[in-house]
Amino acid sequence: MWFKHLHLYRLHGAPELDSETLENALDEHAAKPLGNADARRLGWTAPAGRMGSGQRLHEIQGHRLLSALRQERLLPASVVKEEVDEKVADIEASEGRKVTRKEKTALKEQVTEELMPRAFVRSQKIDLWWDTGRQLIGVNASSRTRAEDVLDLLRETLGSLKVTPLTSQTLPIRAMTQWLGEADSRPADLQLGDQVELKAKGDDGVLRARQVDLDSDEIQQLLESGRQASKLAISLEGRLSFVLHDDLALKSLRFGDALIEEADHADDGDDALVRLETDFILMAQALSDDIPRLIEWLGGEVQRDAASQPDV
Repeated sequence: MWFKHLHLYRLHGAPELDSETLENALDEHAAKPLGNADARRLGWTAPAGRMGSGQRLHEIQGHRLLSALRQERLLPASVVKEEVDEKVADIEASEGRKVTRKEKTALKEQVTEELMPRAFVRSQKIDLWWDTGRQLIGVNASSRTRAEDVLDLLRETLGSLKVTPLTSQTLPIRAMTQWLGEADSRPADLQLGDQVELKAKGDDGVLRARQVDLDSDEIQQLLESGRQASKLAISLEGRLSFVLHDDLALKSLRFGDALIEEADHADDGDDALVRLETDFILMAQALSDDIPRLIEWLGGEVQRDAASQPDV
């Protein structure tokens, strides 16, 4: 249940929905099997999967857990090209002429349509955490594109959703570079990890380092040459560790041993659904405590006028 990544969004004027109303809305946009002609589809699924009761919403102490199921047919371009090339060769051999570009395009569309029903289907579950108290949404997705796909589904489900990426007054790249280069600038509760990505201002590319001492002379020399930290592994008092990205995404999340032990020792009666909800609320509470602290270290949140926010 524990999230591995987190893309954060601020809700503006979120609709007031009780759990039953939201559950019914999720049911109307539930995941369905791909049709033969469908290349991809996104719908809501049960966070607990087969081990649960099928409910698509878990709400505990103002924290909501939703899960979207993304299904996509895998049809490699090389397979389509091979089939098209064979058809082109047959036509040219039988009719003694060259196949035009327009005909090839039509053949490609025809071949794709014919092969699509036989393509393998890849499924991916993407979890969403909704903190109704702080009006914050976090999506457990490896990329921002995937996260925003889920937000689009939520917008379609609710009819309207004013949401923007969470942003800080101080750019993360500036703060990370300062923390890395000036030890005395680091907040008392912040500890550096062993992973960094350094970008050059010119065309010198990106330098990535893992399992290194970030206070080493080598790292300091790279900073002095003008490089900036675009990714930085940090931890907060041992409660939460992650790689902070320059777009404020949190990747490679790891929760502290004490929190995991608390979850392990919770009395769930061997009920998988209870275990899911226990893990979720412990995780959600930790995130709702630590994210505001991170934003404070970054100079506070950029305030936006709710009335001016589009449904994006």
